[in-house]
Amino acid sequence: MAGAVKEAATWEIRHERPEDAPLVEALNAESFGPGRYAKSAYRLREGVHAVAELSFVATEGGAFRGSVRFWPVTIGHEDVLLLGPLAVQSAERGRGIGIALMNRGIEEARRRGYGAIILVGDEPYYARVGFAKLPPGRVRFPGPVDPSRVLGLSLTPNALVSLSGEIRRAKIDDPVCADGAGLGG
Repeated sequence: MAGAVKEAATWEIRHERPEDAPLVEALNAESFGPGRYAKSAYRLREGVHAVAELSFVATEGGAFRGSVRFWPVTIGHEDVLLLGPLAVQSAERGRGIGIALMNRGIEEARRRGYGAIILVGDEPYYARVGFAKLPPGRVRFPGPVDPSRVLGLSLTPNALVSLSGEIRRAKIDDPVCADGAGLGG
């Protein structure tokens, strides 16, 4: 039997628009559940807006399929990006949509002059776009994280070599209360 024929991509990757936000939030809720807010990576997103120019969605025939966002963080004194969440509708997984979303975001981040991207995730999946494990303990999250799942990608030569220290929010866009909800005003 001959090798399997790879499905041609029929989806479009485009910048996230304001009207996409409810779809993105619903997909993240479905994909990661309410426990996502307790994770260290989510704590870094509290009160911070994703980088709009690096927020993408996948659509197919007008239907929403997935999304990816990137967030500004600092490690030591270096500004870097935090990838995530990356989510694809469960019925659409395995088609390459997540990889296509990441590739688009990585290309755009590189074009805009960012030096590095980090994330917490499964190395076999993210290695497909160039991510690799960071040395244990060199980069510290503000809460518990499995060090074997901390991955990084250099967008410029040796950008990850000097990264060391605690990861912090690069800025605060909106004040937040202890449970992460925005403060009314």
